Amino acid sequence: MPFISDPNFLHHDFHHYFQPGPRGLGFLAAPFLGLTFGLFSLTAAAQGPAPTAATGRVSGTLLEQGTGQPLPFASVVLLRAQDSSFVAGAETLENGSFRLDQLGLGSYLLKSSAVGYQGLRRRVVLTAAAPELALGTIRLASITTQLKGVTVTGERATVENEPGKRVINVEKDLASVGGMATDVLRNVPSVAVDAGGSVSLRGSSNLTILIDGKPSGGSNGGPGLRLDQIPASRIARIEVMTNPSAKYDAQGTGVINIILKKQTKNGVNGTASLLGGTGDKYNASLSLNRKQGPANLSLSYDRQDETYHERTRNAQSSGPITTRQDGTGVERNFSHSLNLGLNYDLSKEQSLSLSVNPTWQQEANRAEQRLSTARPGEPTTTQQGVQQLDVDVKVLENVASYRRTWEKHPGRELTAVGGAVLIRADVPVTQTLESGALTSWRQQTDVAGNIYFAQLDYTHPLAGDKGKLETGLKTQYQRNQGTSDLFAQQPDVPGGYVRDEARSLAYKTRELVPAAYATYQRGWANHWNAQAGLRTEYTRVNGAVEGGQGQFDIRYLGLFPTASVSHRFGQRDTAKAAEQPQQLSFSYARRLNRPNFMQQLAVPIYQDPRFYRLGNPELRAEFSHNLELGHQLSLPGGAEITTTLFGRFTNNAIQRLRDVDTMATNRNPAAGLVLVETYRNLGSTTNVGLELTWSQPITAWWRVQANGSLYRAQLNTNAPDAGSRQALTGTARLNQNFSPTPALDVQLTGSYRSATLTAQGRQLAIGGLEIALRQRLWQNRAALTLRVSDLLNTQVRRAEVNSPELQSTLYTKPETRVAWLGFTWYVGATKAKAGRIEAAPSGGGGFGG
Repeated sequence: MPFISDPNFLHHDFHHYFQPGPRGLGFLAAPFLGLTFGLFSLTAAAQGPAPTAATGRVSGTLLEQGTGQPLPFASVVLLRAQDSSFVAGAETLENGSFRLDQLGLGSYLLKSSAVGYQGLRRRVVLTAAAPELALGTIRLASITTQLKGVTVTGERATVENEPGKRVINVEKDLASVGGMATDVLRNVPSVAVDAGGSVSLRGSSNLTILIDGKPSGGSNGGPGLRLDQIPASRIARIEVMTNPSAKYDAQGTGVINIILKKQTKNGVNGTASLLGGTGDKYNASLSLNRKQGPANLSLSYDRQDETYHERTRNAQSSGPITTRQDGTGVERNFSHSLNLGLNYDLSKEQSLSLSVNPTWQQEANRAEQRLSTARPGEPTTTQQGVQQLDVDVKVLENVASYRRTWEKHPGRELTAVGGAVLIRADVPVTQTLESGALTSWRQQTDVAGNIYFAQLDYTHPLAGDKGKLETGLKTQYQRNQGTSDLFAQQPDVPGGYVRDEARSLAYKTRELVPAAYATYQRGWANHWNAQAGLRTEYTRVNGAVEGGQGQFDIRYLGLFPTASVSHRFGQRDTAKAAEQPQQLSFSYARRLNRPNFMQQLAVPIYQDPRFYRLGNPELRAEFSHNLELGHQLSLPGGAEITTTLFGRFTNNAIQRLRDVDTMATNRNPAAGLVLVETYRNLGSTTNVGLELTWSQPITAWWRVQANGSLYRAQLNTNAPDAGSRQALTGTARLNQNFSPTPALDVQLTGSYRSATLTAQGRQLAIGGLEIALRQRLWQNRAALTLRVSDLLNTQVRRAEVNSPELQSTLYTKPETRVAWLGFTWYVGATKAKAGRIEAAPSGGGGFGG
């Protein structure tokens, strides 16, 4: 919690309030790896004699009848007409297209199915004169079917692996219990979420966050719509791309794309939820959709009112001086979020979408902290401090998009997106110390940020559905400006405080990033597929504190090539009507990490009496080379095993360093040690590791999913106060899903992350256990949910710093064990689905983190 003892360095860290604070399966590696590569040599086998030589092909595109939207991941199966035996099968791609190759000539029955849509049965004939049949666009009508009993066919897994990305189907994830997006991400291989909701991908928190493929106005811990503000009940699925193609921004170690739910059923549909958690936590949400003819209108509202407690215990020593801080805090978060959306079909081939999303968040935070300082031969001195923080943040997101398709050319598509994100924050802080020259002061911080973006994308399919060409343009402009004013206490003046001109400041920054990209994807016979792309981004960023202090102006052009190749092979599983059950893939991408403006502004920003951050105007972007080699294996009985070898090699690495500010320490003896944290480009880092995922149904009512990773991190620095270091880090997670009755779903989740390496020390290990239950009621018209997060109350944020000048231990225990009870009512045709829990967010934090 921020306290300030030295007014000469008094500048409040408003950027800190945009960042959520910080919040095994290793033994499985050997058998997983052995099983994976033991089955690696399976080869393709025929499914029986073909009518004639295998030279035929059937292709087409599945669309939704009412909206013309593609139907991705639908099942398409080809059967022999004479005996209905299986011949070939596939899933439709994201644009709804499918293709079945290497077919013999003869008569067949084509069947397709998608959940919520009428099935398709069509007789097809391949002859010597017409061995290739292009069915064109096939439209399926939506249906609403009341399922009886508990029969489940072809159920989609919680985590699916697709070329270049992992897809998390949120409606199948009981661990989220409808919480927030951060709760869903805790289930994702490669991703870690700490006790404060900060998300990292393979040890890096530098991520790009998209919503429905569009910029969200923020990033992991940045301003705009944060992941811990997006209810899981609004999310259909989350895509995690560790090596994204050139179509996506080059910023960040990877990309997380959050796909929100979109209702397409006619009439009024939706959900309404009420829930409460232990320790004064109350939430409500409403989501409605009305579709009539070409118009689809959606409305959602989310309200949060949550109170959290935390304890802190920090100690620092440098030379003969030792300091200690012990504190407690109470934080109340109160927010409203409204989302209005309109999708209108101008024709069968054209649609227009508009959305407006205002969010208002308030935070009231009171913290008490006891400060102590020990010096040799002197008595220990102590000082009590109290801080009251009130935050008022308003975010307005406006997005408009246009989509154009061509019915005669399936897969051809043009999209245009434009939008703006407006951020306003008012952060007043009042701190009182029990003694000293300055016993009370107030700091007023105002932040104004505007983000504007526009993007144009075009996709052109190749002849014969053999691949596609994608190209596009994008520009994004970000403007930030703010003030930080210090008011000293003077009881004899009106209001009791007077603005200190010498210790108040204003700043402004600008960032412009125009970009262009092109990718080429091509498929070949025998299930080979390759993609190559190139993206170019020009960056110009500048900023300064009023008066010209710490001014910087940086410009550079970057080229970011990407490439991937994949091959499917092995004997088909006729029971699942799937393609070859093995896939081998390799990918490469060049990425970058731009420092944010607070890392570059030379402004001292205090966190507490003994710690402040200072930006570095000389900081430059870091660049990395990312490689992956992956293998997927599907076994009879539903088992899925994925093995991934990865490497990330970073140059000009940005590292966060802490040191003792000798001048401030000598000037303010009552504060003991005053620490400064800054950022520098320090040499290179290397992360090389292995990830394993195993998912399998044990019985009809019990399914298990386990994933783990083990990677070696190496940091080679060029700084005398941060030597070269290396460490081995591992993560593990085990999910068990149970369905003891047809209407009851249960999930038990355990997770562990070992200590991770930092430039001067390490983040210590963390782990936890969670349980979630949901009972569906009244023929799936309602659901009652219960979830207990961090069941054993073990999630603690701990860190160590060990450098020649400083030794430090940091401990924070947020309130992570929370029991949530929620009730959800389903409106219209919407109904509760098996294996899906809709209500009860979790986790602490808020604007102050």
